[in-house]
Amino acid sequence: MTWQRVLAAWMLVGIGAVTAGAQANSGSGKVTPPVLQPGNTTVTAETILTPRQEKTLLSDEDEILHFVSKDTLLPIKSPVKCRFISRDAVAKELRKKFDEDKGAKRLERSELVLKKFGLLDPDFKMRPFLLSLLTEQIAGFYDNKTKQMNLLDWVPIDEQKPVMAHELTHALQDQKVGLEKWGDQEIEGVAKNVSEDNRHIATDDTDTAREAVLEGQAMVSFADYLLAENGHPGETLKDFPQMAQELEANAGDMSDSPVLSRAPLVLQESLLFPYTSGLAFEQTILLKNGTERAFAGVLEAPPSSSYEIMTPQAYLHNQPVPLMTLPDIHPMLKDAGYEPYDVGVMGELDVRMTAELFGGRPLAEALAPEWDGGIYYAAQRRNATSAEKDTTASLALLYSSRWKNEDSARSFFEVFEQELPRQYDGLKRRQSDEKDENERVYSTREGDIILSLEGRTVWVSEGFHLAMARKLRNAVNAANVSLGTGPVMQARISRADHDLVGGLVDTIGHFGIMKAALR
Repeated sequence: MTWQRVLAAWMLVGIGAVTAGAQANSGSGKVTPPVLQPGNTTVTAETILTPRQEKTLLSDEDEILHFVSKDTLLPIKSPVKCRFISRDAVAKELRKKFDEDKGAKRLERSELVLKKFGLLDPDFKMRPFLLSLLTEQIAGFYDNKTKQMNLLDWVPIDEQKPVMAHELTHALQDQKVGLEKWGDQEIEGVAKNVSEDNRHIATDDTDTAREAVLEGQAMVSFADYLLAENGHPGETLKDFPQMAQELEANAGDMSDSPVLSRAPLVLQESLLFPYTSGLAFEQTILLKNGTERAFAGVLEAPPSSSYEIMTPQAYLHNQPVPLMTLPDIHPMLKDAGYEPYDVGVMGELDVRMTAELFGGRPLAEALAPEWDGGIYYAAQRRNATSAEKDTTASLALLYSSRWKNEDSARSFFEVFEQELPRQYDGLKRRQSDEKDENERVYSTREGDIILSLEGRTVWVSEGFHLAMARKLRNAVNAANVSLGTGPVMQARISRADHDLVGGLVDTIGHFGIMKAALR
């Protein structure tokens, strides 16, 4: 069987519920009665594993653990606990983790910023949708607090072992570096001064990169186990390098994932990025530097940015990523009646999502590699009412991005401007206030908007009044005038806060393996 047929066989099986008609012929396990879900026109039935099937799978755990250890060269330091849990238990666990997870709490705060950028619609409710999405997508998870692998008793038996290989990789990663500490060093709270602003920025995009490392490595084990189980014992992803590209292409098929298929692009990309781009990153390291470097080596010296994940050569050559900095804008904000709300990096992944949403995938694929640094800052009006603080009208936003050439900068400037009418009703251009052809000024119900293009830099201000926006622009530009020769973000900094959508990547990744990635 060729690797393409192995993938095809896996895609035909899929992970999750199957139709009642298809399940009736399976002849294995208990079948729960089909239930018509709100908004659906068809019913589904789930086969629940029998105690005997669960016992058989649990007896295979040690063999799969040793397979994964040999495949990754990550040593087994202790046995891994394993259990099967029901859908009700998973739903309860998801709600508990969602309430307790620090990233999820910060994500609720970041929701407004994502809306202000136009990456989410104003009336979108993040929490209930994420819970629905995770309930649909989760296929198993390893808990680095309890050191336990959790398998789902409704996933068909012939799909369980590759999932076990994936999750047991996380167990070995945990035994190698201690994932609770390695993956949870987030800066808590809002930056209150310029020093904290730039600490957030300097340690920003790394959570996105680390989540991609964890899932990318686990996807290598998943693919290698799938090959061994389907007639290719002893052969791995290194023997079938096209397999990673095929997995990435198939991950875009959401025909059997109704919640994911209607999710905003930012959620779709955040869910898939660690698996698809993480696998491509790991495959590059694997092919160029071997297994030990791709697993233990990357865990010991992880990438620090989505740029390095998407450009593995930058990681391999320890290429520094330009670091934009913020001047002390806090006195200016305080005098204008604002308080700090959020600050961070607009990384390459953010740019790819923004460009795809605003201008389509071809533009995103062309523009993202031309990104050369970006930061954003959001402030909230102190006099906003409690109700107003739940809306984007209470926020003002600045965003500065750098590009490798002036053509790319202009392309991003134009696509950002073209998206403004969708974000703001009643948008009105004020040409009389524009200084030249490279500046745009608009009025909205949420305040002034100014876009400007200066060489390779695109500046965006939304919500600040025009005079203040220009003062902020001048201060930020002056702080980054020597960016090409100034401070740079090295590739070996520890994880702390996250980039704009990195919180989505990290939060979703904490809940376990997602079935959309396993096609």
